[in-house]
Amino acid sequence: MKIDHVHFYVEDATASRTWFEQTLGFQAVGAIANLHTLTEVMRHGSIYFVLSSPLSAASPVAQFLQQHPPGVADVAFLVQDLAKVMSRAIAQGAQVLQPMQQQQQVSGCLQWGQIAAWGSLRHTLVQRSGLTSLLPLGRDAAPVQEQFPQSWGARGAKTAVDISEVTFTQVDHAVLNVGMGELETAIAWYEKVLGFQPQQQFAIQTKYSGLRSQVLVHPEGGAQLPINEPTSTTSQIQEFLDLNCGPGIQHIALQTEDIVAAIAQLRQTGLSLLSVPTPYYKQLRQRPGFDPGATDWQAVTKQQILVDWQSEVSPALLLQTFTQPIFRQPTFFFELIERQVYCRNGEAQQAQGFGEGNFRALFEAVEREQLKRHS
Repeated sequence: MKIDHVHFYVEDATASRTWFEQTLGFQAVGAIANLHTLTEVMRHGSIYFVLSSPLSAASPVAQFLQQHPPGVADVAFLVQDLAKVMSRAIAQGAQVLQPMQQQQQVSGCLQWGQIAAWGSLRHTLVQRSGLTSLLPLGRDAAPVQEQFPQSWGARGAKTAVDISEVTFTQVDHAVLNVGMGELETAIAWYEKVLGFQPQQQFAIQTKYSGLRSQVLVHPEGGAQLPINEPTSTTSQIQEFLDLNCGPGIQHIALQTEDIVAAIAQLRQTGLSLLSVPTPYYKQLRQRPGFDPGATDWQAVTKQQILVDWQSEVSPALLLQTFTQPIFRQPTFFFELIERQVYCRNGEAQQAQGFGEGNFRALFEAVEREQLKRHS
């Protein structure tokens, strides 16, 4: 199971498309509308985002936005055996929003179904054989932009726009925030319904607030889904829940092979990033296993990138940074992450995990922004 695409519900899909193009370097590969909803499809490397906005009050997007600020409505997973996954989900009591369906296309077959997840979040489950469109092709919709055929960005195909320089390689993980006391129940749901398995755990407490987190990883395909819950009413996770009017996806992590170059480039587009205080890097150099030659530390410090490593496991660095919230409400943001490659027993392997030190540094950075909003 892998993340196939992420579907955002936004107030203005055209404006959001422009932001993704001009700020993150995504390319528009399709736009289509029916009577109620406008949808744009964006691509960057193997990453696909879908942006939908309402054209009438009858749109499901309008109904979503009456309850929540703009954000992620659907994290779609690519599966190998849709019938098996849907049967398991149904047997475990999952609510089916769309029963399993199939669409034969020119060069392949697309199968999909959809289940309700935590809060208002949904998971579309997709199986592809051959070359298929990203989304099902509808008969009641007409392309908005004639230069983009009604292909919705074919998976595996060269899109209408050639991307000469790809900054991001894949979605590394998506993070779900749930209410206080809901973490264990949410973990159990993802284990039983979709077969995720628990990995790392985090518990962070500062003078102001705290959280508990459990990383879930799917054994088939490696989809990663950390889940957070607040441990205090002043927690930034609780602030998210309050502003989001319930549980939801807090951030999506985009993986890159060169985070220093990526951040330097993205700063020029005007992307706002969380700041890292100078003492962080002084403390980093005092940590066991610090290697002065592991990376260009001057560039890392200049671009304010968080760094972590597990010297007892591997020397590879985990480098991360985080954007400011991308919508008006301080809810959803992006993480940018580089997992360095190292050689073990003659095989190249990526740095794993999520970096406990980075996790705390992120929490404290977001907390500083939270305190500014309440000061």
